[in-house]
Amino acid sequence: MRVGVVQFPGSCDDRDAAYALTVVGAEPVSLWHGDADLQGVHAVIVPGGFSYGDYLRAGALARFSPVMGAVAEFASRGGPVLGICNGFQVLCEAGLLPGALTRNEGLRFIHRQQTLRVEIDGVWSAGIAAGTVITIPIKHGEGRYVHDDPDGLAARGQVLVRYCNPDGTVDDAANPNGSVRNIAGVTNEAGNVAGLMPHPEHAVDAFLGGTDGRLLIGSVLKAVMA
Repeated sequence: MRVGVVQFPGSCDDRDAAYALTVVGAEPVSLWHGDADLQGVHAVIVPGGFSYGDYLRAGALARFSPVMGAVAEFASRGGPVLGICNGFQVLCEAGLLPGALTRNEGLRFIHRQQTLRVEIDGVWSAGIAAGTVITIPIKHGEGRYVHDDPDGLAARGQVLVRYCNPDGTVDDAANPNGSVRNIAGVTNEAGNVAGLMPHPEHAVDAFLGGTDGRLLIGSVLKAVMA
């Protein structure tokens, strides 16, 4: 299975995403931001980093790049698309995901291991039972998710993961950045496009602290093959 990894000027996690894909048995394909050809990939990852230096605001310039037009068309046909951290911001700016990402509550950059509760079994969480707790790193300064109807998102099955305590409970103490209802990741209504602030591509090697990221990165293989 071939999975495209978009490269923007300023991307810094594209190589990590490519490595994570090889770990789960997929073939990474580099997709340059100025090229509208997705090279026949089966899925796309928009990685983390600082696309276009985060000028104006995070993701605001990247949404206009030629590759994002191709990604939007791919997504409209049901193609699986995942945005990680800055990629989540890009997808929200492009209108492919609901809501927006703003400055962290407290205005501090956060970098730590974070427990998350998986809320749905979907394209980007295939085979992971709802309620499963996983541990994945976060590293962001603009990760506070906002939406005017978070309960509606949950009712429609669009909340992918929430920040939680190790026992799976969700409360303010487990919320690292002030995101509404502890939301760490969402999907579009169709479920094929997803975004999350935590970095699963940094959690695929036990030597680096854990392998729970393989569950999310590898889930799309199960979904597409099914």
